[in-house]
Amino acid sequence: MITIGLADDQPLVRTGFSLLINSQADMEASWQVADGTQVAHQKPVDIVLMDIQMPELNGIEATKQLIAANPDTKVIMLTTFDDEEFVAGAIAAGASGFLLKDVEPEELFDAIRLVYDGQAVLAPTATAHVLELLKHPNQPAAPTPSPAVAELTPRETVILRLIALGLTNQEIADHEYVSMATVKTHVRHILMKTNSRDRVHAVLFAYRTGVVSTDELLSGGQV
Repeated sequence: MITIGLADDQPLVRTGFSLLINSQADMEASWQVADGTQVAHQKPVDIVLMDIQMPELNGIEATKQLIAANPDTKVIMLTTFDDEEFVAGAIAAGASGFLLKDVEPEELFDAIRLVYDGQAVLAPTATAHVLELLKHPNQPAAPTPSPAVAELTPRETVILRLIALGLTNQEIADHEYVSMATVKTHVRHILMKTNSRDRVHAVLFAYRTGVVSTDELLSGGQV
């Protein structure tokens, strides 16, 4: 059972998402709060659906507090806005997903299951913002080598590159002629060695350390 917390200042939104979540046999809406200050004080859940704009404490700051208190909890940001600053802030805070509130129910369910399974999800417009951030990052233009890269095995480096180029676990398994279980093991080791919460942060790591270039990310790359 995937346990889910809801943080949104609009009662109707919370109620709607709660009804949708509880309609699924493998999901349960465990609690609801109307403000970011209350999030970190709730009982731990697997995933929190977090609104960005809330009174007192916004969703980005609430995410930072939540992850500090419960590192295993994943956060999916839900918002009516599509602003690059929000996307960047959500990812920097440790969010594993970013979806607009007009997402279709099935897309929401799929996103929850993917994040629960250790993957990450971004709305298409949010993905565009992430790529734009990589194209014009607020950091030195040249990728910075990291000791963590040296800790990756040659196979793990290949898998990280494929993750950065957008391949799913199944596509990686097909490309590398290995089993899904093997791919999942490699991905788990990569996330651990690079100190990445999920695939989005692994992509950022791959860019910042030169495993993959910005041009490859923006063009889709070649595998």
